[in-house]
Amino acid sequence: MNKVIALLGESERGRFHYPYFCYSLAQLATILGNPPEDSRGLDFAVQAIMYERDVIYFRVEEEGFSIKDYMQSIDIIKDKNKVKRLDAICIPGVGDKEIILQLGPICKSHHSIIITSEKDLFDYLLS
Repeated sequence: MNKVIALLGESERGRFHYPYFCYSLAQLATILGNPPEDSRGLDFAVQAIMYERDVIYFRVEEEGFSIKDYMQSIDIIKDKNKVKRLDAICIPGVGDKEIILQLGPICKSHHSIIITSEKDLFDYLLS
């Protein structure tokens, strides 16, 4: 059984804050399209799939800034009937304390981790 990563990021296509379960690069490209400029979400999703991870991708309007999109996606991730297994949550572009604090209890209940960048961690620590 592959590890499962929830990823919140921008994409060209797809509904906002809707869980897209992707298991292949072709599926990822067909459902979500190309990454917008300066977006890292789909880049991380491609890497995850290349390392044989299953991806649950949630589209947000603007990485790091669409707090409403993040919170609605997090509500779906919290529901163990919808997301039964979760090994990591990847939040590129997010340094917002409000969003990150919402992920703590989810990670604890799934025994999972948060994947972020050095820059985003720095933003979080300084907020």
